[in-house]
Amino acid sequence: METHKMNLQSKYFDFIKNGTKRIELRLYDEKRRRIQLGDTVEFSKSENEKLKVEVVGLLRYKSFKDLFEDFDISILADASMTKEELLGVLNEFYTLEMQAEYGVLGIRLRLL
Repeated sequence: METHKMNLQSKYFDFIKNGTKRIELRLYDEKRRRIQLGDTVEFSKSENEKLKVEVVGLLRYKSFKDLFEDFDISILADASMTKEELLGVLNEFYTLEMQAEYGVLGIRLRLL
């Protein structure tokens, strides 16, 4: 089992901590290809605020838009956001070209 370290913006960190966000969305790049079921992810919001989750599922898709068709916003972030807002944020971080090249990964999480 491996522990993967990832930074998160404050809002998304809090969604995971509160238990609403149960799928973390990332580009399926080299770093993410090493993630296996049962691994731990340590999310950092700042130097002194971290939380650990267990990887309980791995969802591979061609794009975030495709992934969003199968899941409700309430587990992708929080019901306070729309899918369009979240998709806009993700497309700023990971361009459509990057998504086409690598694909995307939904990491199903369980708080530890």
